Amino acid sequence: MIRFINIGSGSKGNATLIYNHDTLIQVDMGVPLYRLKEGLERIGKSVEDIKGVFITHDHSDHIGTIQTIKKVPTYTAFGNLPFIDCIVEPFEELEIGSFHVKVLKTSHDATNPIGFIFSDDEQSMLYMTDTGYIPEESLGCMKNCDYYIIESNHDIVMLKRSHRPKLLKDRILSDHGHLSNVDSASYIAGLIGENTKCIYLAHLSEECNTEEKAINTYCKTFDKLGMEYPVSKIIPLKQWEMVEGGDL
Repeated sequence: MIRFINIGSGSKGNATLIYNHDTLIQVDMGVPLYRLKEGLERIGKSVEDIKGVFITHDHSDHIGTIQTIKKVPTYTAFGNLPFIDCIVEPFEELEIGSFHVKVLKTSHDATNPIGFIFSDDEQSMLYMTDTGYIPEESLGCMKNCDYYIIESNHDIVMLKRSHRPKLLKDRILSDHGHLSNVDSASYIAGLIGENTKCIYLAHLSEECNTEEKAINTYCKTFDKLGMEYPVSKIIPLKQWEMVEGGDL
C-alpha cells in the first residue's frame, strides 16, 4: 500500500516522502532540511532510510536544498543537476526497493522536466507538477492510478487580474508554464478509473488561486461531464503545512 507525506507544495518549496511497507523514497528537495526531518519523524524514519530522491526539474523550489541530503542516491533527467547518481529518460522504468518507477515527459521552462508514476504490487501513484500541458505519450501511461498528485496551479481569471508582469502571466499560461485548475480537472476527468481513490492538487499559487476555487473547478468539470466523484476525495496540498495521503 502506498502512502505519502507532502512536506510542502508551491513556489516556495516542494518535497514529498513516498513510502510503503519496506521502501521510502522522496520527490524533490526544495524545503529546509529541518522540515524534511519533521516529516520523517512522523513515520519513525531518518534521512538515511531514504532509498532515492527523484527530481522533477531544476528550478530552485524543487532542488534548492538538495545538497543538504547526504549520501542519498539522486535520480533525474540529464542536465537537471551538476551531480547525479542516475540519469533517467522519459518512459524509462526502474526498480527502487519494492517500488517500480516509470518516468514521464512533461513540459516546463526548465532544463529537462519529468514526472513519475510510482507503483508497488498493490497500488500506483502519479506525481506530476510544473507542466504547461501533458504530452500525449505521458497521458497514455497515466490512466486509472490509485492516487494522483497533479498540479492545479492557478485560476485563469485570478492570474489575468493579478499585478504580475505580462511576461510572467504569458509564461504561466504557455505550454511551458503551469496547469490551470481547468486544465488539471479536464485532464484528470479523462484519466481516473475504478481504482482511483483520491486526487491531490499540487503547486497551488498563493496569489492566483485558492483551495476553494481549485476544488470547485474540479467539481464543475466533473458535473459537466456527468461524472460522480466525491468532493472529499479532492484534496489540495499546502505550502506551509504537511499533508498525509495515500492508503492511510
